[in-house]
Amino acid sequence: MKPLRIGIVGYGKIARDQHVPAIARLPRFALATTVSRSGSGIEGVPNYTNHADMLAAQDIEAVAICTPPRARYAIARDCIAAGLHVLLEKPPAVTLGEIDDLACLAKAKGVTLFATWHARFHPAVEAAAAALAGQRIAAMEIVWHEDVRKWHPGQQWIWEPGGFGVFDPGINAFSIATRIFPGPLFVREAELLYPANRQTPIAAELLLFSPVASADMPVSLDWRARGGDNWTISIRTESGVSVEVAESGAQLAIDGEAHVAEEPGEYPGIYARFLDLIDARACDVDTGPLRMVADAMLTGRRTQVEAFVD
Repeated sequence: MKPLRIGIVGYGKIARDQHVPAIARLPRFALATTVSRSGSGIEGVPNYTNHADMLAAQDIEAVAICTPPRARYAIARDCIAAGLHVLLEKPPAVTLGEIDDLACLAKAKGVTLFATWHARFHPAVEAAAAALAGQRIAAMEIVWHEDVRKWHPGQQWIWEPGGFGVFDPGINAFSIATRIFPGPLFVREAELLYPANRQTPIAAELLLFSPVASADMPVSLDWRARGGDNWTISIRTESGVSVEVAESGAQLAIDGEAHVAEEPGEYPGIYARFLDLIDARACDVDTGPLRMVADAMLTGRRTQVEAFVD
């Protein structure tokens, strides 16, 4: 079978570290081109400084869009119009309206649109979902703490409107929680902590509720952590089962017993899913995690904290 020629738009760190190796593992894909505003790419692979030039010059069938979120809608719209299957890094767009429109366009064009949530593709996540299926929840706590200087050094776009701030990693927590929780999740209240010199929050404290939970459930997102990351979702059911998903979905413990996750892991799993969707001419566009961010912004109280200096 002839490999599907795929391009990457937004050839930065996540593309180099995750997307390129995952594509290389699947013989049904062939990386045909990249787009990078800086002009940097892969030796032997054509690179362009904008997606319009790529579309005009390259005969490709699919594209992975890995740019900052604010640019994704316009790029994805053009790629769908050109008849390409489109994979979107998380978050898939800046607004719910943008991603809803892209889903309608993809359906009308008959191409695949895949809004990926990479944290869901750890095998531990599906095992946690199975353990919690049909249960009522007594308690859940989400702690998502990391150091922004470590993970986003010098990246100013994250602090601008549409950059998500602490919700850029926090949406990973929401993507796991909305997959494993055995019912709907809603934001009851939120406090959003904004540095005096920034347009997006550096931390957030939320309370979630659900008709299948007996108490409100706290969420703590913080980009000011020092001394190590903490990406943990802890859940206790009314029947006494405890489930803990840690390391952003890579580790799972049920009733204190560790469950070893199997390969392939996040990005190989994403691209295998993308192939399945293309074969079926289907779309996978779950907006649940993005909706939770939007709801937190709508319900949240704004608190100003000290200025952030990178």
